Amino acid sequence: MGVKDYPLAQELITDSQGQILKVVINFQDYERIIEAIEDEGLYRAMMKVKDETPLSIEEALAELEQQ
Repeated sequence: MGVKDYPLAQELITDSQGQILKVVINFQDYERIIEAIEDEGLYRAMMKVKDETPLSIEEALAELEQQ
């Protein structure tokens, strides 16, 4: 396997057996990957609470004080 097998990889760093240890990618690609992971986390959090009834600010503050 070489760099051509990994679309975002610019360089592969391997051990003496050829096992990939690290992958060098463009910083902009890294930022896009992080953003995609964050977006996925936000989406999952939103789906988890989509059927809950929203609280008023007073109810939310009271809930926080109980915890």
